[in-house]
Amino acid sequence: MKERVLITGASGFVGFHLIEAALQAGLEVYAAVRPGSEVAHLKPFAIQYTSLNYADAASIRKELEEKQYTYIIHAAGTTKAKLAQEYERVNADFTRNLGVAAAAAAIPLKKFVFISSLAALGPTAYGAPLPIHEQSEAMPVTAYGRSKLVAEKYLAEIEALPLVVLRPTAVYGPREKDIFIVLKTLSLGLEPYISSKPQWLSFVYVKDLAKAVMQALGTDRCHASYNISDGNSYDRYALATITKRILGRKSVKVHLPLGVATLIANLLEAAYAASDKMPALNKEKLRELAAENWNCSIASIRQDLGFVPEYDLEKGLAQTLQWYKDNKWL
Repeated sequence: MKERVLITGASGFVGFHLIEAALQAGLEVYAAVRPGSEVAHLKPFAIQYTSLNYADAASIRKELEEKQYTYIIHAAGTTKAKLAQEYERVNADFTRNLGVAAAAAAIPLKKFVFISSLAALGPTAYGAPLPIHEQSEAMPVTAYGRSKLVAEKYLAEIEALPLVVLRPTAVYGPREKDIFIVLKTLSLGLEPYISSKPQWLSFVYVKDLAKAVMQALGTDRCHASYNISDGNSYDRYALATITKRILGRKSVKVHLPLGVATLIANLLEAAYAASDKMPALNKEKLRELAAENWNCSIASIRQDLGFVPEYDLEKGLAQTLQWYKDNKWL
């Protein structure tokens, strides 16, 4: 009999690739999706669907006991919210409820993997002597990052939970929509930057992230946290340079002063005032985009889980851009 895994946030970009990796690992997959979520892209997968009331731990516990999950991968959350309280509610409070329910439920739970974010630790200064590592002082610069950090703290307090926390840096790959905006802009010949200060950036291809999650399911380590990237550090121009080379395009570099970028973000937020959505460029996102150093160490996950990234930025972008072209996104 196959072991059963619950994947939350299953209809999202990362969720799609988690489902694919879990099926390849021989697991029986239950995809937790919100009512009304678009799931047409999941139809090729042989999976079951379920929904969770994240606001009610007792309701979650009942669902978990009914399905008897062996593993839980919690990838659900929000990356764009208008208020800090909404980040806190969805990313922290709901995560705590799921963790409490999982620890209390009478199920054969072997591992609870929480997909957090490097934003929970926050960036460091460009000239910092060491890359960001798991013991770095947490200094998130956004409400999103703070909500992920609070979620980590909530889960850490649940001693009975067989927890592993993964903190991916910027995730890209087929179906991703935020970094895609940058790639689309580059394909049109425009290469915008915020300020001209030097930056160190890090990336992880989504299939490498999914592989790390599968490895985390099989580890005997509990209450451990790991940063995830492809193991490399890139200057601020690397993404554009590689993309242009793959696409065979040229571009015009434009360096926007931070003040101008802030004004644009404010105007976009004002334009979205009557909407329940947020623009891709907003004041929260700007803090991350303008940060000096997102270079992180993956020494711990290499040592503990045997994680070896298969994709550097060039290899990952080649596959990503091909997918965008094949599917008429570019």
